[in-house]
Amino acid sequence: MKHLRRLAMLIPLCFSPLAQADAGLSDSLPLDALQRLALARNHDVRMSNLALQGAGADVISASAAPNPMLTVQTANINPGAGVGAGSLRSKTVDSTVRIDQLLERGGKRELRRQGALHQEEGAQADLREARRQLRIAVSQAYYDVLAASQRQAILAETAQLYQRSVDAAQKQRQAGDISPADVARLAVEALRAANDEVQARSDVVHARQALALLTGLSPREAQLPLADGWPTPVAFGAFSKDDGAGADNLNSDEAIAKRPDVMAAQARVAAALSAHKLALASRTRDVSVGVQAEHYPVSPSNPQGSGNSFGISLQVPLFLRYQYDGEIRSAQVALDAAQENLEQTRIQARAELSRTELDVRSDGERLQRIDDSLLPAAKKSAQSAEFAYQHGAMAIADVLDVRRNYRAVQLDALAARSDYAKALAAWQASIRTDSFESTTP
Repeated sequence: MKHLRRLAMLIPLCFSPLAQADAGLSDSLPLDALQRLALARNHDVRMSNLALQGAGADVISASAAPNPMLTVQTANINPGAGVGAGSLRSKTVDSTVRIDQLLERGGKRELRRQGALHQEEGAQADLREARRQLRIAVSQAYYDVLAASQRQAILAETAQLYQRSVDAAQKQRQAGDISPADVARLAVEALRAANDEVQARSDVVHARQALALLTGLSPREAQLPLADGWPTPVAFGAFSKDDGAGADNLNSDEAIAKRPDVMAAQARVAAALSAHKLALASRTRDVSVGVQAEHYPVSPSNPQGSGNSFGISLQVPLFLRYQYDGEIRSAQVALDAAQENLEQTRIQARAELSRTELDVRSDGERLQRIDDSLLPAAKKSAQSAEFAYQHGAMAIADVLDVRRNYRAVQLDALAARSDYAKALAAWQASIRTDSFESTTP
């Protein structure tokens, strides 16, 4: 019953979040709501849920004792002499009822159960890891949509600026204040800006399609505006090694041991160890005990009958030719492989923790420099150039260079903001797996 209750608790995980996850998508797309929606609809997470249910069923199977065997047999039927007259019980046939029970020795049943429980732990950790990876993927896709939308806005503004410049230049050419060559140069830049804006619109569509594929959004929902902006930059001091969130903490054995991918690998080492012990226990002989009741009545045609009799049997295997060497060796290899996988997973986890922190540090510094110095300087330069151009103090070629430079800085700032947001989401997922679990549907 305990295992049945476990399965009953797991089954709703696949279906109950559907109604809840749709909340909050009526007029916009919040990131946390999309993450919950993805957890409810994503096929990889559902497959992990099913694998967990299968592991729970395996625990039930492994915990069960062998069933007894009932044998009902009738023998000594003589076609020539017949079976005699009278009731069925008086027939001159040898009837036997027998029950055999296999008695496992060497703790095999408990070892099977422990192995299945460890596999269930591994499946649970796999589910947590699938959820963690999905949350990261949704965050990345969300910021891709945000970056693509803002990039389109920048390029649309640039295209409008060039178009206004072309309109003004054509009027100036008619008045003789600007050469046809300069007008043509402006027209070319305007066409290039328009093409860039068209490509940006296409990029927005592709980014929204990728987000919809991850979260299962409908075509209508996929067109809703994003509710959240860029994350607030974390102060650089928050990543120092002295405050408990730095590299020393990230790379500690305790932090790595809490990661679901490492916990899954650890559980499978424990399962492989139980399997190896189970293989060794195969050399402990199991015995089969049987009891039987026999009815062989005496009659004029069968004076040899024995009446009612009882018997008991004991079956013990003889290891004369084979002693499970292959199974033991195979279990040892599986254990070695599980240990190697655990070590590899730990190394990868350590590298990911270090890499994500380094990305947040470097992307944060880059974004800070752009926001504090580069972007204001480029904007001021562009404003000065536009003012000078409008008053005839700057050539068209120079103002075009300034415009291109300002647009490039704007796009660099946007790329830096996107890189930082993605790095921050990955870093938080690497060190705060417990918080992800607490909000899991």
